[in-house]
Amino acid sequence: MSTPLPWQQPITAPSDSHRQAALHRQTQLTKPAGSLGRLESLAVQLAGLQATDQPQAEQVSMAVFAADHGVCEEGVSAFPQVVTGQMIANFVTGGAAISVMAEQLNADLEVINLGTVAPPPISDGVIDEQIAPGTRNLARQAAMSDTQLQAALAAGDRAAQRAAERNAHLFIGGEMGIGNTTSATALTCALLDEDAAVLAGPGTGLTPEGVSHKIDVITQALVRHGKQSDPLAALASLGGFEIAALAGAFIGCAVRGIPVLVDGFIVSTAALAACRLRPELRDWLLFAHQSQEPGHQRLLQALDANPLLDLSLRLGEGSGAAVAVPLLRSACALHNRMATFADASVSNQNG
Repeated sequence: MSTPLPWQQPITAPSDSHRQAALHRQTQLTKPAGSLGRLESLAVQLAGLQATDQPQAEQVSMAVFAADHGVCEEGVSAFPQVVTGQMIANFVTGGAAISVMAEQLNADLEVINLGTVAPPPISDGVIDEQIAPGTRNLARQAAMSDTQLQAALAAGDRAAQRAAERNAHLFIGGEMGIGNTTSATALTCALLDEDAAVLAGPGTGLTPEGVSHKIDVITQALVRHGKQSDPLAALASLGGFEIAALAGAFIGCAVRGIPVLVDGFIVSTAALAACRLRPELRDWLLFAHQSQEPGHQRLLQALDANPLLDLSLRLGEGSGAAVAVPLLRSACALHNRMATFADASVSNQNG
């Protein structure tokens, strides 16, 4: 029998005994029951996922996957593709939003280059996982070969393995790639059987005319590739290297028992594909925010997700997830450190 691929490894269910113990502890803390709202349920969820009585969100591993997209040949982005490589350098040198947040949170940040049209200006600090100089043009052919798809999934799994080696309490995946909202929208349309006009948005700042052209390009791609109910086939036809790597990383984290905090539209697209591939992954995903990209609300509905924040964000990079980390840390601190009624000699009887 052949050895299962990394994304085919078993995913353990969250610990119900630790979840029940956390629920019981919440009833004993010196506060009215339910008065801390979702902070209570977050702590309980993390206790079950981490199989512990002391849930934590201190050790955070972040990985930003970067790659270019052949569909940019169709003029679907407001920025040139050289920006992808330039932003890789910006991540590494600390100037990007996710870099600032990683420093603020004392989190580990990896920058992983899966393949850019223009090489990044610097290589120091960049993990080289180049598959090709970007995907092919999804409007005219499959975005990637099966071999390239497997390579992207494996790159994501390796990031999950590195997070496990750091004893991460939480994983955040981010992305960078000019043109990737087009790829993500096409992939989401295929997986949810939606029209491009319903889900397509401005991405990096397209005009209404630009969005209309983007819809036409995505529609052309969907017609060319036909219905794609199989997530691997859809990823190969319409995805990006970074989107596939994110899917691989999320599954890899669940296999290794690491909860995932999901960012915005593009990352949620990867999460949807990964959940279609491995439905049991869904238990391991927490959702940070609802972005301004029109398709994100539909994605969140499909994933039965209730995001923590709505701050009108649309940057990507994992930045929205990073902003939500202090909420998880607060939830854990309150759960672990508040006194119980017995500890504080406070009556918990109504009267």
